[in-house]
This record gives sequence, C-alpha cells and structure tokens, in this order.
Amino acid sequence: MRTFDLGDVLSITTGKLVSPRHIEGVYDILNYMTRDNLFTHQLPRAMQECAPWLLRQHPQLAEVDAESVTPDNFREWLERQSEMFGAALVVEPIPQDDHERKNPLTELGEMVDPEKIIVVEVPESNP
Repeated sequence: MRTFDLGDVLSITTGKLVSPRHIEGVYDILNYMTRDNLFTHQLPRAMQECAPWLLRQHPQLAEVDAESVTPDNFREWLERQSEMFGAALVVEPIPQDDHERKNPLTELGEMVDPEKIIVVEVPESNP
C-alpha cells in the first residue's frame, strides 16, 4: 500500500488532470498500481484498468463530478474535494491479472499506422 495525493487518485477516477503534480502524478499512480513502466500512449488503457479498482478501494469517490473542472479552477476544485475526502488516500496495486502488459512499441503499432513509427536504436556506449 502507498499513499497518493487525492488529485492523483481523482485524475484516474474522473479522467480530468487534477493532480498537483500534473502528468507526473498520473504516471506515478498508474505505474504503481499496474507494476509497470508505462509510456504516454499506454496511460488511457491503464486508467481504464485502474479506475474501477480505485473506486472499489474508495467508493466515496464514485459520485465526484469533475465536469466543470478547467485548468484555471482545478486547484480550487481539488481543495474542496480535499476538505470532503482528505488530502491523500492509501492505494493498493491492482491484481496482476487485471493489467495487460504490452510492449510499448507493439501497442503503438496497434494504435497508428506502423509505417509512421520510427525506431531509433542507440548504440551502447563504452565507458
């Protein structure tokens, strides 16, 4: 178990970026919950996998409405949520069977035309 800022958790459950650490908070909680090292294009899938588990762990968040949140008002909105739910929540990882591990390049190839993917191989440096 690990404690996360409420904004990190709500970024996953609401689909709105309300983490005080912005996208870093999203990477942090999703990597922890999935036990993976996700690439940007993998975040939406991981959010779909993790959101139900977060709501099982913290059912009080199920009714949180973030529809009116904007980049300009998210801090005030998050402060109001923190007053209701606390500034941080304990989170457990999801069961390993509930996260599909995919090679990031393979998954990217499933999302876009493979001909548009350019792989750059960096030679190992000799110290």
